[in-house]
Amino acid sequence: MSLHTQKIASELSLQHRQVAATLALISEGATIPFMARYRKEVTGSLDEVQLAQIRDRAEQLAQLDKRKEAILKSLVERELLTDELKADVMGAELLSRLEDIYLPYKPKRRTRATIAREKGLEPLAKELFEQSPVLDPETTASAFINPEKDVNNAEEALKGARDIIAEKVNEDPEARQELRGLFEKEAYIEAKVMRGKEQEGAKYKDYFEWREKLSAIPSHRLMALRRAEKELILSLNIRPEEEDAVYRLERRFVKGMHPAGEQVRMAVEDAYKRLMAPSLETDVRISSKDKADLEAIKVFADNLRQLLLAAPLGQKRVLAADPGFRTGCKIVCLDEQGNLLENTAIYPHPPQRKVAQAEHIIMDLVHRHKIEVVAVGNGTASRETESFFRDLKLNGVTIVMVNESGASIYSASEVAREEFPDQDVTVRGAVSIGRRLMDPLAELVKIDPKSIGVGQYQHDVDQTQLKKGLDDVVESCVNGVGVEVNTASKQLLTYVSGLGPSLAQNIVSYRQENGPFSNRKQLKKVPRLGDKAFEQAAGFLRIRDAKHPLDSSAVHPESYHIVEQMAADLGVSVQDLMKDEKLHAQIQLQKYVTDTVGLPTLKDIMEELAKPGRDPREQFEAFSFAEGINEMSDLREGMTLPGIVTNITDFGAFVDIGVHQDGLVHLSQLANHFIKHPSEVVKVHQQVQVRVTSIDLSRKRIGLSMKDENAGPPRRGGGGRRGGNQRPQRRDNRPQENEFFRFKPKQKGKR
Repeated sequence: MSLHTQKIASELSLQHRQVAATLALISEGATIPFMARYRKEVTGSLDEVQLAQIRDRAEQLAQLDKRKEAILKSLVERELLTDELKADVMGAELLSRLEDIYLPYKPKRRTRATIAREKGLEPLAKELFEQSPVLDPETTASAFINPEKDVNNAEEALKGARDIIAEKVNEDPEARQELRGLFEKEAYIEAKVMRGKEQEGAKYKDYFEWREKLSAIPSHRLMALRRAEKELILSLNIRPEEEDAVYRLERRFVKGMHPAGEQVRMAVEDAYKRLMAPSLETDVRISSKDKADLEAIKVFADNLRQLLLAAPLGQKRVLAADPGFRTGCKIVCLDEQGNLLENTAIYPHPPQRKVAQAEHIIMDLVHRHKIEVVAVGNGTASRETESFFRDLKLNGVTIVMVNESGASIYSASEVAREEFPDQDVTVRGAVSIGRRLMDPLAELVKIDPKSIGVGQYQHDVDQTQLKKGLDDVVESCVNGVGVEVNTASKQLLTYVSGLGPSLAQNIVSYRQENGPFSNRKQLKKVPRLGDKAFEQAAGFLRIRDAKHPLDSSAVHPESYHIVEQMAADLGVSVQDLMKDEKLHAQIQLQKYVTDTVGLPTLKDIMEELAKPGRDPREQFEAFSFAEGINEMSDLREGMTLPGIVTNITDFGAFVDIGVHQDGLVHLSQLANHFIKHPSEVVKVHQQVQVRVTSIDLSRKRIGLSMKDENAGPPRRGGGGRRGGNQRPQRRDNRPQENEFFRFKPKQKGKR
């Protein structure tokens, strides 16, 4: 990794020492949350994003080095390596460039050029390629006629020679580099509907004849086109203008307008059409997908972060309901820690409809378990169930609708079976609904992030990269909030810096066998939790009501002596120092600066003393949908309704307005002023007011707007995200395409 320090520093506009220090910490096993929080002096206060960029780029360069080693080994074994070739290989900075250099030497299957060489036509190819103005190709080729080798006339000899020249042109590294640049900057992606697929692919009808520059296409549109191609609805072609591409090659290889030059020109054209264009199209397909994947993963990661950091209800006694019609509503009661107290089922809706019985059961449960909040899952029968509870007029009880995406995934998982071995999936699902209201982060870490429903084409992107990106987000959120070690689940502990599944299980087992931890030092007694793991994890693990007051804070044990010295200098205890903000003003931080502890760490300590163990998440606010609007058929254009943002994509935001089908606020409808991306004005789980602009019952599509109708005309915005909010036109100039089909939001009740 250290060999690439300067390169990474230059690419990311960072100091050499910052990159070197970060790579050194990573090699020692440091995690990104730990470095970002507790090693600011070492890294120069780099944040998590910058640290991840350094890590990822170092891994990419390590893979490039690995490929170089494999290529050099292959060349040595076949006795093809020269000093010049080795220098070219070692100097390649991109994988595509490296593969272009290696292409002429790469073991290949038998090609048309190989066959031509076997026929003895390479000398003819070389003579033609020199392009002497006085050379007569027909006469020269006649000398290579050899029926025994299936060369029956001069034209067959010339054809074979052109095959050899075409392969030479295709394998020229500089030519490929120039044409690759042309593909990357000037190629168009063209889509056409496959014959007979018009009806089957109706949702892709906007793309039945589509042409757009690849370099300008938004990631979500590229994903949609690729998915349609995979489903055999569309055929895709990615090429620049053929005349431009061939001209560039002719300019490079053709030396004149004479018979020999004409032979080379024919070979060049063949090289492009038959060899280079298909190869470069494959490369640009891969590179454009990689880019689109990164953007899609970023959208997913940003949404996931917002969802995980949604405001927690906190420690309240909760009655959670998983609604249903035919099978009834599964009801569970949870205590302040989320433990299951009781479960049952009620039938307040048709076809069974036992309203009086349901009312009696709920009133009894609320009274006996001192219920403070009712959590209603937003699946099938959710609005009807919400109305049922509101009609009960439960005094002092808040009723909240909870997004239940992924609850069924959890209920059937091994995690759920471990937690509730004696309960069925319906009970587990209801528990998950209640717990995710109490603490979204603690509950959602038990579910595969891809099942939470906040992604954009998540099943189409590189799954390894997706998992890595989402794991980074979960780890960041968990450590940013902090974890109560005595109550955390194994799944939550797994994401704590330096732990992982094995140590997380060991902590839980130790807790079960020895009772709750009384201090952080006791963590060192956990089997296999050594000094390094303790260093990485301790600052993120909290112990409420511990003997040492700092054990419940984010102050790392390695810094306890600093706080103790501060307290001693003021003549007070650490506990008094933490309680009295007036004492904080008397502390002169410069006095405590050392060779290893600088002002960044000291400022973090002071912030933590002001609010020890603070939760960075927002305060919980109850939300209610509009009464009487329960189905799409209840909607009317022009209605203004409250809603909850459920997902954000590049082209807009999906909002739940309580009708079992999310509506779309298109990018152009999110604000009266120009915006590049929906994340500028909304976030997942945000409460918003929307206006209904269109309703399509047959296709279950709802158009929404967040624009202020009374505001003046929007500001004119130039440029912007991929050319602003304007989209390229089809070749037949039909209206702009409808974005709805690009992301199919979860239909409530179909978990």
